[in-house]
Amino acid sequence: MLEVKNLTKQYGHKRAVDNISFTARRGEILGFLGPNGAGKSTTMNMITGYLSSTSGTITVDGHDILDDPIAAKSKIGYLPELPPLYMDMTVREYLDFMFDLKKVTLPKKQHIAEICELIEITDVYERMIRNLSKGYRQRVGVAQALLGNPDLLILDEPTVGLDPSQVAEFRELIRRLGQKCAVILSSHILELVQLTCDRVVIIDHGRILADNTIDSLTKDMSADHHITVRIDGPIEPVYAALREIPGLLRCKAGQKKEEPSVYEYTLEAAADVDIRRPVFEIAREHNWPLLTMRSAELTLEEIFLKITSGSYEPPVPAAAADQVQIEAAVDQAIAEQNGADLPADHNEGGEN
Repeated sequence: MLEVKNLTKQYGHKRAVDNISFTARRGEILGFLGPNGAGKSTTMNMITGYLSSTSGTITVDGHDILDDPIAAKSKIGYLPELPPLYMDMTVREYLDFMFDLKKVTLPKKQHIAEICELIEITDVYERMIRNLSKGYRQRVGVAQALLGNPDLLILDEPTVGLDPSQVAEFRELIRRLGQKCAVILSSHILELVQLTCDRVVIIDHGRILADNTIDSLTKDMSADHHITVRIDGPIEPVYAALREIPGLLRCKAGQKKEEPSVYEYTLEAAADVDIRRPVFEIAREHNWPLLTMRSAELTLEEIFLKITSGSYEPPVPAAAADQVQIEAAVDQAIAEQNGADLPADHNEGGEN
């Protein structure tokens, strides 16, 4: 539904978006994440056609946003961080106005009624927007984004200012919408993204640092050096023994209420250290029952912090690694054939 390819935005000497590429499919909820100033809003403004790109292309259902803007924009529904509401209008007046502004060709009364029922704002249909709660205003903003049944829905911080119950309701709403169209969700509430999105794109300094499912990122970043164990033994001796494991970086203990003598320990070691055997040996040596041992799953917040701090390097697939080796061998063979840039011991007479 959406294809962003080699997208760049330059402001003088400042490159806000640096040659990024990603896609979004129909029926997929894509989390678009990044620190403040990472380039998220600039990217979304280019996707919606509000800003032009310096280079690269954006296509929405096959329509280029610059070459065919009317067709491309007709496929997009957009809820910016500050919903574009007119406070002196009723919900009915506002949706009627936006319907005409977007030149929607569907039957007006029936279409608006269906959206109001989906968004659950029928009971405030005749109320002034300025008299609505923050949660209902957000819903009205989503309603205007859904006018015309867009194939791509872009939501920028849709839950700002909502209480926990409203966030939970909004999460279910986004899931329902994601069944009908492609959804791009940008939010700093990472728990919302983790519970809602099928895939995440993480951007920082205008570059994409990760593009994968949350499960795949967790699997890549949680390995044998990051585990959780449950040990039946006195906490102080157990904790002290675990802290002596070579290469251990962190050890966190927590008690299980249903088993007062059992504590759960979350251990993290250096990336090249496998701490499973030392943990087993400690439990065996002291006769402490080792009840469970499993890889500790990182939260999206932990994943986000690791990636944006620069401490994460995506694994290179075996096929890609093989291709790199093959290309290096070909380059070496060509260089040898041409006699160029070879070390002294690779040339006759030891000459460069």
